[in-house]
Amino acid sequence: MSKSRKPQRRKSKAGTTATTAIAEPSRRDMLKLLRNGGIGAVILAGGGYFGIGSYRVYAAEHDLGRLGQGKPVVVQVHDPQCPTCTALQKQTRKALKEFGECDLVYLIADINTPEGQAFAVRHRVSNVTLLLFDGEGGLRHTVQGMQSKDQLVPLFRGHHEMAG
Repeated sequence: MSKSRKPQRRKSKAGTTATTAIAEPSRRDMLKLLRNGGIGAVILAGGGYFGIGSYRVYAAEHDLGRLGQGKPVVVQVHDPQCPTCTALQKQTRKALKEFGECDLVYLIADINTPEGQAFAVRHRVSNVTLLLFDGEGGLRHTVQGMQSKDQLVPLFRGHHEMAG
């Protein structure tokens, strides 16, 4: 006969209902609860750590104030809902892996934000565009349309040598 956790209602002979007492949790139940709580805490902490790291990368990539601070910069004018923009972003990131983190800075001007829209208007470009700036913030080259990694690597290499 197993112990029941939920109160059970039974009708007595007189027609009234009575409630039985809730059984106390066993040691095994408490250990399961502690184990599951520990696992949940580890998963939650890991998710938080990953989320904070992802947000920092996102914020750094969208900080257009980093333009003109001594390093050559590649800025993508980007619309997150545009599949071609997303494909260009993937190809650009693959091409930038050929360089060290300190060689070229990659920034995103999201046209759905006021800053990104103002940036695109100021440079008279639309989405699916890469703008290459020197270390002082001067525009050196504009690349419009979809490009593959193989097309971007020599372009970025030349930009890095010229701007650096």
